[in-house]
Amino acid sequence: MCAFDVVVVVVAGIAAGFLNVVAGGGSLISIPVLILLGQPSVVANGTNRIGLMVEAAVGIESFRKRGFFDPKLGLLLSVPAVAGAIIGARIALKIPDELFNKILAVVMIVALAAIIKNPGKNPAPVPARMSGLRRVVTVVAFFFVGLYGGFIQAGVGFIIIAVLSTITRLSLVNINSVKLFVVGVYLVPSLIVFVVSGNVNWVLGFVLALGMAIGAWGGSHFAVKKGDRWIKGVVIAAVLAMAAKLYGVF
Repeated sequence: MCAFDVVVVVVAGIAAGFLNVVAGGGSLISIPVLILLGQPSVVANGTNRIGLMVEAAVGIESFRKRGFFDPKLGLLLSVPAVAGAIIGARIALKIPDELFNKILAVVMIVALAAIIKNPGKNPAPVPARMSGLRRVVTVVAFFFVGLYGGFIQAGVGFIIIAVLSTITRLSLVNINSVKLFVVGVYLVPSLIVFVVSGNVNWVLGFVLALGMAIGAWGGSHFAVKKGDRWIKGVVIAAVLAMAAKLYGVF
């Protein structure tokens, strides 16, 4: 790997890390870059998870220091997500890539509708409580979140934001902190599956992790400082751009 490759991977990691913390879809930047550098798709998918785990750790700590993190809710949602991720990492969808991309684009647009519908709130360090029924629905939903995230990961942030925006009354700042925790936890077993099968490039993974850590630090500061109004704007722009790309608009 030459110096140019290192710079490209770090820059891609910074962009992906920032986008993942503030909104989602960062893997739709980092995975293609790894593929363009000559990595097979399955290796790029596995290697990307190293950076995502480091990114999640940095982002969570930054949110925690500012009081925007509910560890109990994070742990509750991580359990079903881990179960789904293990299954998702071991199966392969048998639909054509083009069809899969179009389905993902539709999912993103639906997620966007839920995010826009959710009324903007000012960031509040103390999360709202959820009723018993809402907790059950959220737990079930996060099994499928983990299933999808374990399989491909890209775009899962949009889905998590949509689920928590629809079911809970959390601000987008709190939602992003919980999102990072859940993703960081379920990435562990899914990464192990890729490691065992020999589909991880450790050198590229750690270089990508450096960039994602920087991006996550900047993204968490941006989210807390700007609040829901700016986060929603970034999410809307990211979803529309990613959906357009998946449909081949550009």
